[in-house]
Order: sequence, then C-alpha cells, then structure tokens
Amino acid sequence: MNTMKKAGVFFLLAMLIVTQLYPLFWLLTYSLKTNEEILSASFFALPVVPQWHNYQEAYEAGNYLRYLGNSVLVTGATMMFVIVLSSMTAYAITRFRWRFGAVVLTLFLIGMMIPLQATLLPLMVMFKNVHILNTYFALILPYIAFQIPIAVFILSGFMRSIPHEIEESAYIDGASIYRIFRSVILPISIPPIMTVCILTCINIWNEYIMAPTFISSEKLKTLPFGVYTFVSQYSVNYGNIGAFLVMGALPVIIIYFVLSEKITKGMVAGAVKG
Repeated sequence: MNTMKKAGVFFLLAMLIVTQLYPLFWLLTYSLKTNEEILSASFFALPVVPQWHNYQEAYEAGNYLRYLGNSVLVTGATMMFVIVLSSMTAYAITRFRWRFGAVVLTLFLIGMMIPLQATLLPLMVMFKNVHILNTYFALILPYIAFQIPIAVFILSGFMRSIPHEIEESAYIDGASIYRIFRSVILPISIPPIMTVCILTCINIWNEYIMAPTFISSEKLKTLPFGVYTFVSQYSVNYGNIGAFLVMGALPVIIIYFVLSEKITKGMVAGAVKG
C-alpha cells in the first residue's frame, strides 16, 4: 500500500510538472515556426525547420533593448518603493502596541480586493490634471499602490512572529526605533522581503493593462508593447510575436528559478511560531 501511495504521489507530481512546463515548451516551439505552420493543422507539432531568424527580427524590429530598459527601470523603481514602504508599514502595524493596528491592516487587505480595471478612468483623469500622464510616474505610482497590500500582508505575517525580546534587548543597549528597524528587523526579514521582490517583479514585468492606458510615447513603452510591432492592419507575424514573448519572459523565468527557494521560505516564514 505504501508503494502504491508513493507511486500515486509521484504520478500526480509528474502530471503537475508537465502541465506547468508544457506552456513554456509550446511557446518555444511556437516561436520557431512560420505563419503557415502556426495556422495549419500542425499547430501543436514541432517546427519542420526551426526559424531562428524570428528572434533576430523580434530583437531588431521590436525595439527589444529600449523596451527592456524601460521595463527594468519601472520594475526596479516600483520594487524599491514597495519594499521600503511595506516593510515600514508592516513594522508599525505588528510591532507597535496601538489599538488601530488591526484596523489599518484590514484597510490594506481591502486594497487587494479593488479590481485594477475600475481604477483606470479615475487615474487617467487624475494623472492628466497633475500633468504626469505619459511619464514613468504614471506607471510607477499605481504599480506601487497595487503591490503594497500583498507586500504588507506577507511582511506583517512574518514580523508578528519575531520575539519581542530581541527588540527589548536592543532598546536596552540604547538603540532607537529606527536603528532597531534597520539593524534588527530588516536583516531577520530577508526571506519574506525576497518573496515580495520576486512577486512584485513578476506582476509588474507582465502588466499589460495600465501600460497601454497611461503611456503612448514610443520612448517610454515597456516590453508588452513590443507585441504590437508585429501586428498590422492586414497581417500578423505570429512567429516574431512568439520569439518576442520568449525574450520578454526569459529574464523573469531566470530570476524565478534562481530565487525560487527564497520564495518558498518567504511564504512559509512566520506561519509557525516558536
């Protein structure tokens, strides 16, 4: 019976791996096909002759480096502000003894329930009035606002499990609140902070709704815009689109696999207190 149970578990895990990795494999084969192969009955088949030139065309015609630089700038700035603001907020909510801590945390969690689409029109009007529409700020500010709730949720769950004796000993040694936060709490909170970094990076890198809404300047566009390059009024170059999607997803995939262990540690950190 134990052998059968283990075999069943391994079978389920194998099926899960296949279902998770197959879309990536399919996208890779998709990027190496011609339009005729993609639109024919061999849609799911391997390419007859790999079209490696699709990547060269996607790199050159899709302005890959420019869009990549903009995505790195927007994502990096968003991550920096999210980490700083959410860590300070989580520290204030969980470590200070005040009656409204739970209320403030609830307000942040409510922010996770607000649909992004419902904010597009009011944000556009607001950004137009303050003259930041079609600038980097038009993307960075709403990205920060939408990523902070989940970041506060993750960090507060971890910080709540940190023993108060650590802070008390530092306070007795003469450390201020800011010194305790900077030298004691932040180093301990590295695992959940890494989780916040990776989740924020993935969410912002792949964002496709706000970017076309608030940005129209060619020099400010991010990677998702590159797909439009290969779509014209009368034709669509599907192979180049697939190649551009592979190149756009590759940095995030590499970061995720390199730091996947830290994601797991950060998500379970603080779940068990002791």
